[in-house]
Amino acid sequence: MNACAVIPAFNEAESISKVISGVKLYGIDVIVVDDGSLDETSLIAEKSGAHVIHHSKRCGKGLSLRIGFNQALKRGYDIIISMDGDGQHDPTDIPRFLDMVRDKKVSVVLGNRMDNPEDMPLIRIATNKFMSSVISAICHQKIPDTQCGYRLFTREAISGVDIKANKFEIESEFLVKLARNGFKIESVPIRSIYGQEKSKIRPIRDTFRFIRFLTRILIEK
Repeated sequence: MNACAVIPAFNEAESISKVISGVKLYGIDVIVVDDGSLDETSLIAEKSGAHVIHHSKRCGKGLSLRIGFNQALKRGYDIIISMDGDGQHDPTDIPRFLDMVRDKKVSVVLGNRMDNPEDMPLIRIATNKFMSSVISAICHQKIPDTQCGYRLFTREAISGVDIKANKFEIESEFLVKLARNGFKIESVPIRSIYGQEKSKIRPIRDTFRFIRFLTRILIEK
């Protein structure tokens, strides 16, 4: 399959090379969207073989993903995988996503960390379970980990979605609009790696942003 990984990154100089190398082992091209990093993320990503889009200032994960997806579509990729650049998503899980497309002919596959959250902070577990239950209800589908950024989309699925979010609520907006477009959202178990990296998610702030997003998405319906 003609596949590409889109990786939004902010100050990921320590981890980005390993992530890119792990992805490329599966013959998958990489687009890194450097969201205004103050370190050498862009330089290292380029040296590691990724196509790099660099923002001069920080614009947010949502906008970075949108730009990366649009670039992947312009380049003609049939499969687009989104993943983080901080090393929390293990590239060795990629075959699980691809197998779902080959074997079940699905168009949307999400990583699921919630069967075994391991070292995930308790506040993240609670926030994720709350958000996942709400989004599952809106989508009329059981989605165990709606906030996981490790995802696979087919070209057909992603090209028909009009996304407006610029921040972390993009994870939820994609799911709601894909479900409304009639796509079944499947999940595969993945391992999430928690090391010394500092999460860019702020549970309280992003929960309020999530509530504002819910209000907008329900009005749009």
